[in-house]
Amino acid sequence: MKELSIRAISGTIYVLLLIGSLYMQNALTALLLVFGILSLVEFSNLIKLKSFVQYIVFVLLYLAFWYLCVWLNNPNGSDEAIQILLVITVFVNLILIKDLFTEKKIPLFESKLYIVTTFYLTSGFVFMLLIANYKHNFTPLLLLGSFILVWVNDSAAYLVGKNFGKQKLFPSISPKKTVEGFLGGLFFACISSFFISKYTANILELKFTNWLILAIIISVLGTFGDLIESKFKRQAGVKDSGVIMPGHGGLLDRLDSIIFASPFIYLFLRILSYVS
Repeated sequence: MKELSIRAISGTIYVLLLIGSLYMQNALTALLLVFGILSLVEFSNLIKLKSFVQYIVFVLLYLAFWYLCVWLNNPNGSDEAIQILLVITVFVNLILIKDLFTEKKIPLFESKLYIVTTFYLTSGFVFMLLIANYKHNFTPLLLLGSFILVWVNDSAAYLVGKNFGKQKLFPSISPKKTVEGFLGGLFFACISSFFISKYTANILELKFTNWLILAIIISVLGTFGDLIESKFKRQAGVKDSGVIMPGHGGLLDRLDSIIFASPFIYLFLRILSYVS
């Protein structure tokens, strides 16, 4: 009971910090920066990268896109940079997905360590920032809706998997994840997308079908993100990425899904904008 209470308190603080920052653009920018650095510390420990280079790259890249896309609000000056970052990030993430389907360890030679910290983790936070400032307008509900879909998917996957799960999803990486849990998370995320679309209909331009596709993207890619982090943890021989959130583990444990899914969310929004 005590452990459950601690877990509830730390989880509530995390959610309140995130939701509270959505009311102010600068507060959200600062919070994502802090969350990103803390997650990078945990991830660097997982991959045993004892360097300060990745932190310098994170701060420079994050602040550069903040300056171009938020502060200057210059679409012409930032679109090419965003497209280049998006292409590289999606390519690196697809390679990480490929690494899930082999029993071998994820190869972590020196150059790949910096590629992964830059285009897996750092890019994930940059695209969260860009989602919250989509089309150079402050759109916090778009980011909040994405987080809600992640939370619903994770919670439903856990509950359905625990009570009805039989067939393992990736037993060599995460023995507790099941196919039934994955499908349950996907189902309830899709249901949640209907209510999100109703609540945001007068504020955002996204229809129910758009949110439905986002729910599928977040459920599928978020699960891959969770599995990828689990494989890194398994290689490091640890259960959690850190201890910053009592009862939950590390901050990276809570953000792994949205970190991995955010570039694909942004890609879908860009495609939707071009189609429109």
